[in-house]
Amino acid sequence: MSKMPMMFIGHGSPMNAIEDNSYTRSWREIAKKIPKPESIVSISAHWYTKGTKIMNEENPKTVYDMYGFPKELYEIPYNVPGNPKLAENVKNLITKQSVFDNSWGIDHGTWSVLVHMYPERDIPVFQISIDASAPPEVHYQIGKELKSLRNQGVLLFGTGNIVHNLRMIDWGMDDKGFDWAYKFDDYIRENIENRNHENVINYLSLGETAKLAVPTPDHFNPILYILGAYDKEDKISTYNNSCMMGSLSMTSYLFS
Repeated sequence: MSKMPMMFIGHGSPMNAIEDNSYTRSWREIAKKIPKPESIVSISAHWYTKGTKIMNEENPKTVYDMYGFPKELYEIPYNVPGNPKLAENVKNLITKQSVFDNSWGIDHGTWSVLVHMYPERDIPVFQISIDASAPPEVHYQIGKELKSLRNQGVLLFGTGNIVHNLRMIDWGMDDKGFDWAYKFDDYIRENIENRNHENVINYLSLGETAKLAVPTPDHFNPILYILGAYDKEDKISTYNNSCMMGSLSMTSYLFS
């Protein structure tokens, strides 16, 4: 089997699940460009835990981990099958201690994107949590350990936002970002495209700009898993290279 691509998606607002906009059209475009996965392993910003946890249910539930949105959003089921056998394989690949945990489910970081990419809901999906106590190097190392899954028809799927500061959102800016948001997003993009992973891992070296862009690392860390699974033969394509509402970046990457 040929090596599967992998991706990091800037997922933005849960409303993207029910909207037809430039971001969602881009996600649908990506799905058409890559082989259909046998399974999807998602590292979502919204499963942020103490330690590394892995879902291994036959039928994971849909989690509506957002508040104050239209009723329509809470009525979307992303009722995909799980893959317990692959989850066991993933647990064996990760050298850092991990546990099976099915207290969570497929959250909106995952399903708000996949509902556009794979609306048929026929591809097994499960999530790996992000260890809130682990430094960037550990997330990158776990990505390295998951790299072999790409040769098994598995799509590694990171979902978060490179810039994610909800406290500084400016609803009047819509499709524009603050200067510091563009600076950080561009810095990360340039280093990803130039394959300078150390600079991405050490993003805090950007000082105040990094602190503004990544006040907490939950939405940033998924890119580190994806970069860890990078292959030198990968072609890097950038999608949705933009900021919105001042302090959110929608920039996404496909590694194929």
